[in-house]
Amino acid sequence: MSNERPAPAGPIKALGQNFLRYEKIVWQVIGVANLKPSDTVIEVGPGKGALTFKLAQKAGKVMAVEKDQRLAGLLQEKLSANDIKNVEIVNEDILNFQFSPQCYSEPAGEESRDSSAIRPQNDRSNSNYKVVANLPYNIATAVIMKFLETKNPPKLMVVIVQKEIGQKIAAKPPKMSKLSVFSQLYSEVKIVDYISRKCFYPQPKVDGAILLIQPKKIIIKPKALAIFTRIARAGFVWPRKQLANNLAKGLDIDKNKINQWFGQNQILPTRRPETLTVEEWIKLTESFPQVIM
Repeated sequence: MSNERPAPAGPIKALGQNFLRYEKIVWQVIGVANLKPSDTVIEVGPGKGALTFKLAQKAGKVMAVEKDQRLAGLLQEKLSANDIKNVEIVNEDILNFQFSPQCYSEPAGEESRDSSAIRPQNDRSNSNYKVVANLPYNIATAVIMKFLETKNPPKLMVVIVQKEIGQKIAAKPPKMSKLSVFSQLYSEVKIVDYISRKCFYPQPKVDGAILLIQPKKIIIKPKALAIFTRIARAGFVWPRKQLANNLAKGLDIDKNKINQWFGQNQILPTRRPETLTVEEWIKLTESFPQVIM
């Protein structure tokens, strides 16, 4: 008889694990997602299943992607013990995960799915799933952008992130950042509520925020996206300095040409990057070819 004990299923700090402790918040998150029996939900970092079990009650299907093998195994055991069959556990890093809800239309089994058979769709408008999750704080931004940038984004995302990150993503001028510009290029973002750090175990050093993110049609041509990225990144190298100076240095373009470029778009060259709207960044992108001619 083996004397080995199962590995403890406590939180791992390196994975950014902070488990929700209050059912009231769980139901608030689910309420914002407005789940229906026809919905497929992807949950990132289900942990011990505080959110997972409630999602299973409201959605038709739940795919829970958990990197931590201990927690994935524990959650699978709990689901099986409760005879919950509409939840599928995938033991994988979400940042390496290639997904397509169309590929798992069959009822979820008790075994984890081999995600190598899952591929993203080519049609960005073909969105038939939702993301609902208490995101690990250390990868929250990367996870959000992964879903927003895919060709098959979700119908919506309702996610818990740390308060500061939530405020950056949802920021408006004059408090824009590179993160808010790229997030809002792909989506409409709203802070639904703030959550006290006391609502998590272990208690993090910061409060949390519930974000509602609704992907939208990108109003920039696909071929111009690389230019948009180049301009925005160069612009935010020094967020507190004048944008014209940042772009002259970052894009290696004569300052006079930069000033003419800004004038064509009715943007003062003395403005800081954090004061521009997403629409103004798009205007700069669309007129950029004229600058380098």
